[in-house]
Amino acid sequence: MRLKNRFLNITAYSVLLAGLLMGCDSSTSTEVNPEAPTIFSTNPVDGESDIERNMVVTVTFNQAMNAATINNATFTVEDESGAVSGSVEYSGTTAQFFPDNVFEARTNYTAKISIEAMSTTGVSIAENTEWDFTTGGNNQTLDVVDLGLAGNYVMLAKSAINNSPTSDITGDLGISPAAGSSITGFSLTDATGYATSAQVTGRVYAADMADPTPSNLTTAVENMGSAYDDAAGRSAPDFVEIYTGDIGGRTLSPGLYTWSSTVTATTDVTLSGGTEDVWIFQIAENLTLSSDVEIFLTGGAQAQNIFWQVAGEVTVGTNAHVEGILLSMTGITLTTGASLNGRMLAQTAVILDENIVVQPED
Repeated sequence: MRLKNRFLNITAYSVLLAGLLMGCDSSTSTEVNPEAPTIFSTNPVDGESDIERNMVVTVTFNQAMNAATINNATFTVEDESGAVSGSVEYSGTTAQFFPDNVFEARTNYTAKISIEAMSTTGVSIAENTEWDFTTGGNNQTLDVVDLGLAGNYVMLAKSAINNSPTSDITGDLGISPAAGSSITGFSLTDATGYATSAQVTGRVYAADMADPTPSNLTTAVENMGSAYDDAAGRSAPDFVEIYTGDIGGRTLSPGLYTWSSTVTATTDVTLSGGTEDVWIFQIAENLTLSSDVEIFLTGGAQAQNIFWQVAGEVTVGTNAHVEGILLSMTGITLTTGASLNGRMLAQTAVILDENIVVQPED
């Protein structure tokens, strides 16, 4: 029997069964135990598409089941190549299938419940039941976010860049529409159209410096906003609300991730992928890394292909380390001793405190 989007409760099922039996020859009909458990709902539902790749497949029965009969033999998920490895958990009236690995993108899967699944009274479900769903996401490498002229800066802000010395910055700094006076803690030495600092291997630019700096910065800031919008506007996510926003201790594969709340990392995080792979993290609130947490790259993953699009604030804890491009709608704060291999592109302010920041290699 194909499982449809609506499910019969036990009363409706019994009425339907009685009607069928009344209209059939009892010698040819198959009698179904009216106490047989039925499936009340599933997630995903039959035929659903664009399912996030970290989906936990869920089945809710209309009555309590014998937990010993809800297992990897009676609750399975398959793709065209065979069974998907995973674990099954049961509680109350709900069973869940947790795949060992995230589902493949743009792939059809079939979930099945067999008649060996029984209620607490020892009655099997009426018949083998299955339903299909198709994952969303991207089965090809994501396009990188185009930074435009914002990519010329390791650090770009609109309102302020405040530094508690001594930091070590590799790459150019820029601020606009704020003036150079909004860059503090660098002991700047003025030159024509830019400034220098002993703490910066590169140049420092501000909106009130000589031409063509003001127009270059205006374009760079516009490009910073466009890059943020590009990252925020990517659709068909591979992973939705994965790990409920706590990515500490996890290894994250390439793809598009989205969260509707704050993302935190209380322990180290690994991004594992190849040199051409891209990560885009869409975060609706804040991004917070605890002290001493590190983001590691393995398999050839590169910082210039990692984009953290954060609607709220980015806060990197004491001595923590980040990899990638930080695109913040608001501010970015590196607390004491924190470091970054990437870029800091903030639509308000950047706050530094004895930090090491290095622009990624192209």
